[in-house]
This record gives sequence, structure tokens and C-alpha cells, in this order.
Amino acid sequence: MAYQGFAQEYLGMPAVTRAYTTACVLTTAAVQLEFITPFQLYFNPDLIFRKFQIWRLITNFLFFGPLGFSFFFNMIFLYRYCRMLEEGSFRGRTADFVFMFLFGGFLMTLFGLFASLFFLGQAFTIMLVYVWSRRNPYIRMNFFGLLNFQAPFLPWVLMGFSLLLGNSIIIDLLGIAVGHIYYFLEDVFPNQPGGKKLLLTPGFLKMVFDTPEEDPNYNPLPEDRPDHQPRGQDQNEQQHPQ
Repeated sequence: MAYQGFAQEYLGMPAVTRAYTTACVLTTAAVQLEFITPFQLYFNPDLIFRKFQIWRLITNFLFFGPLGFSFFFNMIFLYRYCRMLEEGSFRGRTADFVFMFLFGGFLMTLFGLFASLFFLGQAFTIMLVYVWSRRNPYIRMNFFGLLNFQAPFLPWVLMGFSLLLGNSIIIDLLGIAVGHIYYFLEDVFPNQPGGKKLLLTPGFLKMVFDTPEEDPNYNPLPEDRPDHQPRGQDQNEQQHPQ
């Protein structure tokens, strides 16, 4: 029963959230089982551009460290807020959601070229949390039963928690900065006087990820109609009822 419940919950996850969280868990499991090492995954511009180890552009977003409190903490927040975004403000807009992933990852990679950052998955999680929090400003949050606050303060609370754990807050600040850039360009600037939408999802992403809407005027070929019903027969029956 527990297995069936887990399988049902897993299959019920929206596609992008399921793909990303699965990739993160499998990457960590592969490292834990010593199939690969973190040295094969981390962000290294020299190895990427000189040795053409292009996979590092992706794998540095998939590894959150060895199994432990930090890993499970990040996975919980990644799963929760990635899913709420995909099922909330991005519902029915999978291509736009994927484009946000690409835009955020691109900006973080640019920053990584000039800073000694080896893994950017935590920053990516903070970006998702930031975007969700700004789009849900009136939701009340509770952090481990200790703090009550409005949703927009959540990224800053997480940064403070990282500071208490002795971690560097550079990663958190990067996630907040990239999240704010996306939020400003997508939600704020287009609604300003003279503003316009600058982040346009490429058409090929819409072709791949978004199901095209059915044309209400489409009339299927006779061989595609149920029982080979002649074209227009149903319309004639409505116009000339027996």
C-alpha cells in the first residue's frame, strides 16, 4: 500500500517538477553509490570550454551534496515550490515554465563564470522560492513553528537559516537576485507605463511542451469520424430534426 501511494504521488507530479527532482535524486544516488564523483559534476569553466565537458552546465544544478539534512531540506523545498509554481501560476504553460528554468540557469551560469561557485542547485531552488513568494504575497508562512511571516519574506528566512548553519549566503543571494530579475521582467515591468514584455518564450519550446488548442471549426475527415459519419450530417440533423 505504501509503495502504491508513493507511486501514485510520484506519477501525479507535474512533468517538469518530476523530471528535475528525479534527476537530482538519481545524481545524488549515483554519487553515494560511487558510480560517479562530484569532481565529474561541478561547474568548471575551463573544463567546459577547453575540454568540452558540456554536461557540467547541467550537472552542477543537480547535485546538492551527500545524503544528509542539507540534501533532504533542499529536496523538500525544491519539490514543494517547484510543484506549486508549475501547478499554480504556470498551469497550462509548461513552455513558459521551462523557459524560466533556462533563463534562470543562464544568468546563474554567467555569474558562475566570475565567481568560485561549484554547484548552483541551491541557488536555483531559492530562485523558485522567490518567484513563488512574490506571486503569493498574502500567504502566511510558519517556519518550523518558530516564525510567522508573509510569503515574500521566505527567501530571506531561508538565507538566515543557511547563515545559522554556517553556510555561505552567496548562493542564497544569487538565487534571490536571479529570482527578482525574472519577477521584475515578467510581472512588474510589463505592467508599468511604457513597459512591455521582454521575456518571450521561444516558439520551439511551445511546440514541444504546450499542447496545441483544438480548432473549434475543425471538421475531421470522413474516415476519422465515428462510424464513418458523413461530414456535416450532425449539422443537418440539428437543422432538420425528425
